[in-house]
Amino acid sequence: MANPAGVEVTGPMHPRYDDILTPEALSFLADLHRAFDARRRELLDRRERRDAELAGGALFDFLPETREIRESDWRVADPAPGLVDRRVEITGPTDAKMTINALNSGAKVWLADHEDANTPLWENVISGQLNLRDAIDRKLDFTSPEGKQYALRDGELATIVVRPRGWHLTEKHILVEGERTSGSLVDFGLYFFHCARRQLDRGAGPYFYLPKMESHLEARLWNDVFLLAQERLGIPRGTIRATVLIETFPAAFEMDEILYELREHSAGLNAGRWDYMFSVIKKFRTRGAHFLLPNRNSVTMTVPFMRAYTELLVRTCHRRGAHAIGGMAAFIPSRRDPQVNETALAKVRDDKTREATDGFDGSWVAHPDLVPICREVFDQVLGDRPNQLDRTRDEVRVTATELLDVRSTPGQHTEAGLRNAVSVGVQYLAAWLRGSGAVAIYNLMEDAATAEISRSQVWQWLHNDVTLDDTGERVTRELVERIADEEIGNLPGAPGDYADARALFMEVAVADDFADFLTLPAYERMP
Repeated sequence: MANPAGVEVTGPMHPRYDDILTPEALSFLADLHRAFDARRRELLDRRERRDAELAGGALFDFLPETREIRESDWRVADPAPGLVDRRVEITGPTDAKMTINALNSGAKVWLADHEDANTPLWENVISGQLNLRDAIDRKLDFTSPEGKQYALRDGELATIVVRPRGWHLTEKHILVEGERTSGSLVDFGLYFFHCARRQLDRGAGPYFYLPKMESHLEARLWNDVFLLAQERLGIPRGTIRATVLIETFPAAFEMDEILYELREHSAGLNAGRWDYMFSVIKKFRTRGAHFLLPNRNSVTMTVPFMRAYTELLVRTCHRRGAHAIGGMAAFIPSRRDPQVNETALAKVRDDKTREATDGFDGSWVAHPDLVPICREVFDQVLGDRPNQLDRTRDEVRVTATELLDVRSTPGQHTEAGLRNAVSVGVQYLAAWLRGSGAVAIYNLMEDAATAEISRSQVWQWLHNDVTLDDTGERVTRELVERIADEEIGNLPGAPGDYADARALFMEVAVADDFADFLTLPAYERMP
């Protein structure tokens, strides 16, 4: 069948792709593109203008023009079916094996990731949609190259919540009038078109996690997308529910406003800790010592500026009847090193205990083996209750000064920290360029967010003349180049295997111009 007028698919059509890329689905994507892409690009331009103001000395603050929204009484929609109890959420890409393992994991929710844990390789984009549809139909199975078989279990599965790409990413394989479409609208649109009615028929709904937003105006755009999508497909208004990741520094100052814009479609907010750290570095990367972060592993959730952010998130959500979901436990259990497991699992337990005690309604894990720990911790606090929305945390008062207090973060800038950033960045990019967006490195699940921390921290140390506390050596391009070669020499395979990743890392970590997202130049290197 021919594509709709003005729509071109440039990616290869593998078996069953025509089940997803139907003329009707492509027409729906074209409608979304024509209605919203100009606004999307305007909002991206607005980000650039704000970044220029920050570079010139401006700071973030709560918006005076939206004071009435923050101070008035209103609430978001009641929790939707399948999203009432969210005490454990597992995240991961939408390949067949992960889809089955996540849905079977015992978690209440699966964040089906088309964003940071996925690479936008054409095959990943479309096969992920097929896997989601097949999983909803209970028709998905998988056999590994070693012959191990995976199948969906009988009974209750985790609720699917899809995370589309951020507003900044495009899809180069689907064009409308010769223009690239929005990755956000492609991921949202294909899932909604094929699976919204399927989910409703099964007593759930089309649910989403929205990443990388920087303002309530970007949330307003999403809300308008939802309204049009529901109208076009005859889905009742308010059926869509979206949880917003508060993972950028500017969004932390607009939590109330973001919930307000999405209120009939809102399912709460999530503390996206890794991207939040990246955003702090990115937004104030040229502002010197006041915003200079130490080694990544020193920046825990208990440091002042991170503590202020999570406390404000819980208070804001519960005041509005919205779920507050905690951050990622990225540890990958080792089957060979019990000592590593014992130490790391104790940290995971402490982290989840802090979140549950603070009032979060649930939290994220990256690996099925962590689901029981997270569930146990939240069971102890919640008991038979599905959430703790009744804990409004009225005693919490967070100021803009506290959110901006990056300088009080304890820790050092060390050679080991620099080496870790370079090694993780190069290893992750090598995997990303091969099509894998979730990579186990040094017993942690690294994704695009953690790779962003690695490369942006190198950039910040280099361009702010940091001297390493342990060696006394100043961070220079030459030092980063030497460390990269040394670290690559310690990795499996030949140094040439990492040549493309090394070149890309240097492009985004040491160049004078700072790339907004490493995935932008990386995507151009991908077929």
